[in-house]
Amino acid sequence: MFQELDKLFTKLKSLRPLSADSVKRLAEDFMIDFVYNSNAIEGNTLTLEETSLVLKEGLTIDKKPLSHHLEAVGHKEAYYYVEETVKEKQALSEQIIKNIHSLVLMGISSERGKYRSVPVIITGSNYTPSQPYEIPFKMEQLIDEYHTRMNEMHVVERIAAFHLKFESIHPFIDGNGRTGRLLMNLDLLSAGYPPINVKFQDTRRYYDSFKFYHENEGDPSKLVELVQEYVLEELKRYIAILEMAEKLNG
Repeated sequence: MFQELDKLFTKLKSLRPLSADSVKRLAEDFMIDFVYNSNAIEGNTLTLEETSLVLKEGLTIDKKPLSHHLEAVGHKEAYYYVEETVKEKQALSEQIIKNIHSLVLMGISSERGKYRSVPVIITGSNYTPSQPYEIPFKMEQLIDEYHTRMNEMHVVERIAAFHLKFESIHPFIDGNGRTGRLLMNLDLLSAGYPPINVKFQDTRRYYDSFKFYHENEGDPSKLVELVQEYVLEELKRYIAILEMAEKLNG
């Protein structure tokens, strides 16, 4: 199922790495694109260009809500925290998830890093998230499963399974989607893969994968398919960049 992906991953590892400056530049470009798309999925109105101006220049965009600026900045800090967590080889924990959420919700201090204490309904959804009293146990159970049963899965399957279960628990009052997509990249980066970017243009397909999961007895195949496409796309992109760099450097 993942033959092409595994072959490309092996090829990526065999290529000479880029210089530190090139890696930093690529990472920053990806981060801006990731922040834009992830926030746009949740209704943030900053365009890609505006997101770049906010994050790189510290500018305030006229007639755009302050909260949307804070979401961009918080998401950037959360992404850098994910990178640092990977560098330090920290094992995924509830505390890491709460730390990511705290940065994502930079502008809402009272809810940062705290499991919700009230029930929620997802408008237009076909499932009801976990009740507040269930969340601590279910999150503990999910982390344990991630380090045991899920650890034996292919990284693409693991990412999809974890993401679907995390979003189904919906542990926070807000910021679950953004936190969950950051956790996807934490797993990918930890496994040596490039990060992926769930595109705003794929919002319907992304949400349909949750609908399919809940209507088909927890079948994660639709999200597995989407994640695999994104990983393949990024592997091919990175390989092309590395091969071009090798040609230029002789």
